[in-house]
Amino acid sequence: MNNPRKLALLAAAITVLGLGGLAWTGNLGQASSGEAHHDEHGEDSHGHGHGEEGGETHEGEEGQLHLSAEQIKAAGIQLATAAPRELGTAISFPGEIRFDEDRTAHVVPRVPGVVEAVHADLGQAVKRGQVLAVIASQQISDLRSEQQAAQRRLELARLTFQREQQLWQERISAEQDYQLARQALQEAEIALANARQKVAAVGPAGAGNRYELRAPFDAVVVEKHLTVGEVVGETSNAFTLSDLSRVWATFAVAPRDLTKVTTGRSVTVSAPDLGAEVEGKVNYVGSLLGEQNRAATVRATLANPNGAWRPGLFVNIAVSVERFNAAVVVPESALQTWEDQAVVFARTGEGFEARPVKAGRRDAGQVEITEGLAAGTQVAAAGSFVLKSELGKGSAEHSH
Repeated sequence: MNNPRKLALLAAAITVLGLGGLAWTGNLGQASSGEAHHDEHGEDSHGHGHGEEGGETHEGEEGQLHLSAEQIKAAGIQLATAAPRELGTAISFPGEIRFDEDRTAHVVPRVPGVVEAVHADLGQAVKRGQVLAVIASQQISDLRSEQQAAQRRLELARLTFQREQQLWQERISAEQDYQLARQALQEAEIALANARQKVAAVGPAGAGNRYELRAPFDAVVVEKHLTVGEVVGETSNAFTLSDLSRVWATFAVAPRDLTKVTTGRSVTVSAPDLGAEVEGKVNYVGSLLGEQNRAATVRATLANPNGAWRPGLFVNIAVSVERFNAAVVVPESALQTWEDQAVVFARTGEGFEARPVKAGRRDAGQVEITEGLAAGTQVAAAGSFVLKSELGKGSAEHSH
């Protein structure tokens, strides 16, 4: 092939690769000057091929990619520095998101009656003290009447006591009358206190016979079991409220792993369906084994400020069981497979070089490199697959 034709083919190949000016050496076949004398059949005037001889001349630059800083930026390739880092090993378990039962309440009316109004809907966020429903109750009327009667009896007993005390001090009446009046006053005070406690025990009350069902804390209405006109009792489950700013991640642990999964261990909870993960800690390990699965129930409390971790969601829970210091660590995105071996693309003065490495333990998107890479080396992280793809295209062009 004559020299102008070869240059034209090389320019077309570079354009197809999409990185504008990227040149490969080594396997991609940086041609020797002797190839300029080849004819279209790869032979010289004596009929002997020189392709093998030309390839041996530049074998030392195998796996290198020539790329400028502008081309690196245009290709969306991000750099990361290989460095020492603390990693951990983990055991993974399937789990489920559940309500935080310490912040979940079943709200009941406490008095029988008829529902007059409902002010909260399913899924609504409510504040502490907010009225959820209003119930008309005869019991509220009776308790209010009892309290008012006790108040009037106390006022009368106080007047009687004051009069008898004055008469006794003036030696007009006997001491016995004074003592009886004082006893009646004390009994009236006790009766009023009891009446007030009964009214307070049923919770906030509105005017007349109205009973107001209120939220005990900031929460979300996750269940609603009453409608206007419905008759309810003291134990009717009217609403279920849960504070979804915190949730539990629960999972089952077999006896063989209980020595590793202990209270205080860090966990990483991930949801493939959401593409998200959150950190937490084990705060409870069950003392009993379940009858069905013969495993202990373990839970971790998770912060849920945006409400994304919904109860009932299936998740993966990785429990950290060991921490160690790794000498060389890179992002997992930097690790690629090329010609059946693990490689990373190390930054060079002219672009990148594919370096064979040996990967070790992995943790939270990071991977330990045990051989083939020194700390402080810059490598392609996000976008490294682009380099792998272009290296493959270049090798394919060279083979033809």
